[in-house]
Amino acid sequence: MGGFGIGATEFVAMGLLPNIARDLLPGLYASSVEDATAHAGIMISAYALGVVVGAPTIAATTSHLPRKKLLLILLAAFLVGTIASAILPSFGLVVLARFVAGLPHGAYFGIASLAAANLMGPGNRGKGVAFVMAGLTISNIVGVPLITALGQAAGWRVAYGAVALIFALTFFAVALALPHQPAAEGASIRRELSAFRRPQVWLVMGVGAIGFGGFFAVYSYVSTAVTEGAGMPEGWVPFVLVAVGVGMTIGNLLGGWGADTNLRRTIYFGFGGLLVALIGYALTSEMLIGIFVFAFLLGFFSSVINPAIQSRLMEVSGDAQVIGAALNHSSFNLGNSLGAYLGGVVLAAGLGVGSPAWVGAILASAGVVLVTISFAVDRRGRGNSGSGSAGSGGSSIGSADRSPRTQPVPVAGL
Repeated sequence: MGGFGIGATEFVAMGLLPNIARDLLPGLYASSVEDATAHAGIMISAYALGVVVGAPTIAATTSHLPRKKLLLILLAAFLVGTIASAILPSFGLVVLARFVAGLPHGAYFGIASLAAANLMGPGNRGKGVAFVMAGLTISNIVGVPLITALGQAAGWRVAYGAVALIFALTFFAVALALPHQPAAEGASIRRELSAFRRPQVWLVMGVGAIGFGGFFAVYSYVSTAVTEGAGMPEGWVPFVLVAVGVGMTIGNLLGGWGADTNLRRTIYFGFGGLLVALIGYALTSEMLIGIFVFAFLLGFFSSVINPAIQSRLMEVSGDAQVIGAALNHSSFNLGNSLGAYLGGVVLAAGLGVGSPAWVGAILASAGVVLVTISFAVDRRGRGNSGSGSAGSGGSSIGSADRSPRTQPVPVAGL
């Protein structure tokens, strides 16, 4: 339910950008729909930057709290930020509210992933991440399209009101259903921040931040492709979002299994498919059938990557498991911000509705380069230390939550 609400609050704006621009930026909208829509994309970037700032900050400073208590605090913060997004009167204030709403995002998913992995037991880290992320992907099938349609019919503020209701229900569901889990033994700000001393952490964050930006360069402006490129009514936008959501749900399940089976192969498979989908979208973005097909593939391959990158970050973060789990969402939302911004730039420059996908292909290619460097560092580390292979690139950490009470299993490259 938490993932479902987060998926709604993060992605519903992407189908409602023209509506938001028409309401909050009427002068610019009257002169240029594309310019106003691109400018409204700042809302998406603001939320993403909130995630980037909040994930490491909240994860490090609250790692000593029991997980259930922390999740409830984060859900309350989501509720406040989303209500503010629905009621504040001006574009600038709404942008600020979106930033605030993004602050708890990364910490919530990080703590929830650790809780799920702990409940599911050793050897199921990737599946635990995928289970939590399934709420977000299912939201893209059901929640985002339905709330987008609601926003188109009743106003975008009503849409955010519906999202706030989801967070309120989730708060009570977590309070009633989640078993108590204490914080990891020995958790501290210093231990969590030690992750930033590891070069591999920065490399893997770069993979998510740059490589995943390719998906958001397209997804942020899918409504423009449908209405301006294919020339279809905005009522088609929710159906395209359903296609993305179905792809994300299937890809997420496959990515969770792949992360536990062969991490390296799963990441390369995801990025290879993402590149194909981006190029295909760029070439067919003025045809509705092309938008449907390649939007599905974009959702699929991007979600194959997600649990694999999160597992990789948790792997290279050592004992700083909380911040390692949260940093995944910082990196992906840096990609969100970067992709939405660059996609808006080329769109506003009049380069066509397919131009964001070409930007995305460049970003995804850079992600492949960074992940190749990261795995090369692993191989060099094994060569220097004489340690054995981790098993064809798979994650070799058996426990879902490393703490001083458990005997750590060696990880290649650490």
